[in-house]
Amino acid sequence: MNIKPLADRVLIEPTAAEETTMSGIIIPDSAKEKPLKGKVLAVGNGTKDEEMILKEGDTVLYGKYSGTEIEFEGKKYLMMRQNDVLAIVE
Repeated sequence: MNIKPLADRVLIEPTAAEETTMSGIIIPDSAKEKPLKGKVLAVGNGTKDEEMILKEGDTVLYGKYSGTEIEFEGKKYLMMRQNDVLAIVE
């Protein structure tokens, strides 16, 4: 990975949205729920006021509208502050 977050930011790869069909109707991508779970790919060093708790490889839950979408080499990622992460899934 060539992206290194700064300060208290983390780079997250969202998990794929679950595809559901009802009565043979395929739900388009635009109508699917935004995933709320993802894997931490890279972390910053933290700040003097906030220590970096997250680490690479953590699976996390985050708010529906958290972070900034980034597209890098054809894949979509989220960049967000550590305090936008709600929980670590163990």
